Amino acid sequence: MRPDYIEVEANTVMEAIGKALKTLNCKRKDVEIKVLAEGERGLFDMNGAKPARIRVTIKKHA
Repeated sequence: MRPDYIEVEANTVMEAIGKALKTLNCKRKDVEIKVLAEGERGLFDMNGAKPARIRVTIKKHA
């Protein structure tokens, strides 16, 4: 049984969405996505970078 939702981190929100959909084996239309953190690049793309973080919930079908 798969979970109702997962939280995923990646370099970008789009990358995180792709990872979540693959993990859940779902299509975009079957989930709700909440962005928890947009992610930030560090100075000169080095230190201080923060990943994007999302919560993906599987929609309940009636």
